[in-house]
Amino acid sequence: MKTTILLTAMTVAMTTGAALARPMPPASYSQSIYCATREAGNPHSKYCDYLAWSGWRRRGGWDASLDNACLMNPHFVPAECGGGAHY
Repeated sequence: MKTTILLTAMTVAMTTGAALARPMPPASYSQSIYCATREAGNPHSKYCDYLAWSGWRRRGGWDASLDNACLMNPHFVPAECGGGAHY
């Protein structure tokens, strides 16, 4: 008798928990290719404007605008790559 009541209580608890469960929102830990491959201090992407990217790197300049944009939005696409955002 006690086993039947225990099994019934467990079944009710499990079905109630499953009915109340909500789907988890998708985790978005991904980055755009431009943010994932950026070079610190270089405002250009080597995938969109290789000449500007390599020229900036060669001169040794520093501009954290791409770093800051990627920090605020990991899915950022620079304007030179067809994105709507401008530096």
